[in-house]
Amino acid sequence: MAAQERKEWFENPEFWQRFAPVMFDGQRWAEAPAVAERVIALAQLSSALSPLDAGCGPGRISVELAARGLRVTGVDIIQAELDAAAESAAAEGVPIDLRREDLRSFRAETPFDCAVSLYTSFGYCDDPADDLKIIRNIADSVRDGGTFILESTSRETAALSFTEGEWFERSGLTVLTEFSVAGAWEGLRSRWILIDGADGSRYEHEFVQRLYSAPELRRHVLDAGFKSADIYGGFLGTPYDQDAQTMVIVAKK
Repeated sequence: MAAQERKEWFENPEFWQRFAPVMFDGQRWAEAPAVAERVIALAQLSSALSPLDAGCGPGRISVELAARGLRVTGVDIIQAELDAAAESAAAEGVPIDLRREDLRSFRAETPFDCAVSLYTSFGYCDDPADDLKIIRNIADSVRDGGTFILESTSRETAALSFTEGEWFERSGLTVLTEFSVAGAWEGLRSRWILIDGADGSRYEHEFVQRLYSAPELRRHVLDAGFKSADIYGGFLGTPYDQDAQTMVIVAKK
């Protein structure tokens, strides 16, 4: 009998069940309309066009894009996240096509006008070849003339904002975080500890996000089939310099 294929940590539904209230808190939802507006501006989207939200999670951005008349498709590997996105869409009265797919293998049959990968959703595969598969699949899923917007933590922004850890209270939980550098700034190791204020139960999780420099990731995006790729330090199109808050790559096919 063949050995069972090992799953990546992000394929574990329990992780998302426990961490979703921490990761997608009220502040993250409150900032979603502004992010959606910037996505529309950067990609020059108009109503009736079709964006792909690659790694849509609970639909934070998908719902906002759909509310602006766009025909949104959200793809995620976790069914519970898709269920949450469906509930959010229903509450807002907007249609969204939600699909349970693995971005390492997903390719759209009909190309999209735009694809987005936001909120640091990239770089978690154990094998870096899988990261490149995701970029190539997204490139194949975007029409000629379309746009890909990738927002993530880069090697530079991780170094600029590095802290060894912090703690805070959120959603009835005490959250403790510890951060360290993996390799020669090849990754950022994160250890999260959740302590339930109601019963004192404790849950820990550790993972590593692979860190790419912005020029390195731009090369991968261009090699995947995009004709141009501009790098910004935020969704407002600010320079990618010592004041960069995040890395935003806007690629045109």
